[in-house]
Amino acid sequence: MANIVDKIKQDITFEKVLSTAIKTPGVKINRASFLRKELKKYCTEDVIIKAIKYNPAQAGIEKKLINKISKNVIDYETNKVTAISVAASVPGSFAAAAAIPAATADITSFFAFILRIVQELAYLYGFEEFDFNENDVDSETMNTVLVFVGVMFGVQGAAVALHKLADTMAAHVAKKLAQKALTKGVVYPIVKEIAGKIGVHMTKQVFADTVASAIPLIGAVLSGGITYAMFKPNCNRLRKNLMSYNLCDPGFYKRQDIIDAEFSD
Repeated sequence: MANIVDKIKQDITFEKVLSTAIKTPGVKINRASFLRKELKKYCTEDVIIKAIKYNPAQAGIEKKLINKISKNVIDYETNKVTAISVAASVPGSFAAAAAIPAATADITSFFAFILRIVQELAYLYGFEEFDFNENDVDSETMNTVLVFVGVMFGVQGAAVALHKLADTMAAHVAKKLAQKALTKGVVYPIVKEIAGKIGVHMTKQVFADTVASAIPLIGAVLSGGITYAMFKPNCNRLRKNLMSYNLCDPGFYKRQDIIDAEFSD
């Protein structure tokens, strides 16, 4: 068992897993297509167009509806990642060593779904589309993604950084300017800490998956349970943070319109 732990620490790092997860087909979420798909059951075409052009709150969509949609999205992605985890954790051989590749595939899939849900929740709660090229993600985008993931995993300082970014964007500051200011002043100092903390969580999960996968049949159920217990609460932690921001509050934009009108007079 000690040999397995050593191999996990050497071969499965957060950086390697994230790099592979980013290149996984289906990770990239098209913001316009996603918002249209989720809003078409509840909103008129004019409202959908405005939500895509600006954001759902600025289009007048109530937070209650966005919270309902985001809950459904989390449930959907949780069911998918859990099912994949169960399937991936049934190794061809019941030897523990054979379970390591299964655990590696499982954790990579886990972070691919983390990246999907980060984008989906960000778009529902008012953020602009990530510059998320699956083959080449720039450092500013990656730092922003890490902050979102840091909030999911409860890393100290990540929630403050994300809140500052949201407030900057709500104040109609250009995305690039907001990202650069945030990267220099807030994000950069905590990026390594976020990566380190997530790496610790990840290693524990991979080890648990490896052990579970080495147990015939029951291991698959255990592994799926581990994934479910890690994924959904983290998604809800991010959701809870996002729903508290001005960026997703229709009332904030109404107040801004009044202030802007007063200044124009």
